[in-house]
Amino acid sequence: MAQEGFKRKLTAILSADVEGYSRLMGDDEEATVRTLTSYREVLSTLIQQHNGKVLDSPGDNLLAEFVSVVDAVQCAVAVQKEIKSRNDELPENRRMQFRIGVNLGDVIEDQERIYGDGVNVAARTEGLADGGGVCVSGSAYDQIAKKLPLGYEYIGEQKVKNIEKPIRVYRVLMDPAAAGKVIGEKRPISRHWRWAAFALLVVAGALVIWNFYYRPSFAPASEERMAYPLPDKPSIAVLPFDNMSGDPEQAYFSDGLSEEIITALSKITKLFVIARNSSFSYKGKPVKIKQVAEELGVRYVLEGSVRKAEDRVRITAQLIDALDGHHLWAERYDRDLKDIFALQDEIAMKVINSLQVELTEGEHARLWAKGTDNLEAYLKSLRAREYYLISTKEGNELAQRTAEEAIALDPEYAPPYHVLSITYYMDILFGTTKSPQQSMKQAVVSVQKAIALDDSYALAHGWFGYLLAYSRKYEESVMEAQKCVALDPNGAHGYLYLSFVYRYAGRFEEAVQAVEKAIRLNPFPPNTYFRQACGSYFFVGRYDDAIAAGKKAVTLSPDDYIAHMLLATAYSLAGRQEEAHIEAAEVLRLNPKYSLARTGKLMAFKNQADKELVINALRKAGLPE
Repeated sequence: MAQEGFKRKLTAILSADVEGYSRLMGDDEEATVRTLTSYREVLSTLIQQHNGKVLDSPGDNLLAEFVSVVDAVQCAVAVQKEIKSRNDELPENRRMQFRIGVNLGDVIEDQERIYGDGVNVAARTEGLADGGGVCVSGSAYDQIAKKLPLGYEYIGEQKVKNIEKPIRVYRVLMDPAAAGKVIGEKRPISRHWRWAAFALLVVAGALVIWNFYYRPSFAPASEERMAYPLPDKPSIAVLPFDNMSGDPEQAYFSDGLSEEIITALSKITKLFVIARNSSFSYKGKPVKIKQVAEELGVRYVLEGSVRKAEDRVRITAQLIDALDGHHLWAERYDRDLKDIFALQDEIAMKVINSLQVELTEGEHARLWAKGTDNLEAYLKSLRAREYYLISTKEGNELAQRTAEEAIALDPEYAPPYHVLSITYYMDILFGTTKSPQQSMKQAVVSVQKAIALDDSYALAHGWFGYLLAYSRKYEESVMEAQKCVALDPNGAHGYLYLSFVYRYAGRFEEAVQAVEKAIRLNPFPPNTYFRQACGSYFFVGRYDDAIAAGKKAVTLSPDDYIAHMLLATAYSLAGRQEEAHIEAAEVLRLNPKYSLARTGKLMAFKNQADKELVINALRKAGLPE
């Protein structure tokens, strides 16, 4: 019996997203948001005019459905033509191009939402389209082949993520000269010509060999188009492994595997490894390797999938050279779930060997350092980390409780103590503790326990340095943060901690260098990175850079009063008092009880003059005593 409240239907689905959206946001977030808002209105209007309905539009994505495939494809073509005319009025580097995919498929309808492979195929088809282009699945093409004045290019059966069987895909040719043409489609071979087909087998065999060994598997990335110069050592991004378990609740496991591999690779000095936050910005999106490499400024990309069922796990992984378009290595593993720790090590080592990186003795030791043999403790530690990343009071409470459960299962396992320490500190920020002093003490004791259990645990040292800065123990805090980056030379968050402690110790040039390194390792960071950059830049007189960083921080988190406070400081120090007053007003809107006196008490600057510089700038901006 069908589940009550759900029904199935056959529908035409249009999926769209922006090519290079992350690069556009990195260049100018405010301009990108304005353009996206304007273009989304164009899409919505045209969808309505073509008898369609917008179902969802998160970020740069848009999902719509149509009763007719003809309407859906006509709408897609109209959208691309309208967007092209609008782009012609923009500078080339600010033009926003959409990729559109159309599929006819069976879906589950739940109120105003649709789910199922029909939607997934539309999204994967969109991912195969070029910017400004439209691709349609085979099921959609079969309905429109002779009904529209368009041409089509058959690009073959495509194996795409999360879809079991390859899908036929056609690229829509919008040039009027192409109308009625179908390029590349296979046709039956006449019986009289079979001898010719046989004679061509030898040539075909040679071509297969050429294709396999020499032809790129996909369009290679362009080093000239990369958002950042390539580092002088092998650079890699580990994409979040796809959760193939059929249960969204298992996503924490596949995410945890990806993060463990990132952590292992980050310990290697001769590698350049993009941070989790930036790699995970592509989670759930049909992205091309070329796009990932160019937006993050890396040569190599590791991707894969995870299927966890009861006590078994199946993992696929492949390492790709984005510059030449070839796979360096691919493997599938079917193992007992209890072997997950050895699997993580094995995958990391495969990557290291493929990139021909020679490890030092110390790196060998850190790479193979074991955390726990208790699978349940490991899984609960992953859960606890996911909960605190939600950054809510409820999430923090769940994280604290789950970390304590992990510790009960294995008291010698360091990571849950680190998570526990963070939750005690967050209790202070959320105001959910009766005694801030006691919570800070518990935070320090917990992170010290993590370090005592595993002195090679880099992030624990960085977090301890952060807490020590608030205790005005500046030399110790710098030493701990420096140890963090020494243990994890690719750890973006470690460099953020280092920048933080340098800033409070009055070492501002070093603070700037550390936060810039953090952002290079994490090109799509949370607003805390830009907050720290803003607060470091204005101390060295780089007011324009401080303002730019502050604007990125408030764009990412409009309700973060600390970000608005830092931006107000930057404007005030730059002599732009009118804009400083606007930001000060935002501080008071978000925190009506704000006072300079309380802010002064919370600032942990070693030098009184540094604190006074900030307080006086905020006073000029109009914030109350």
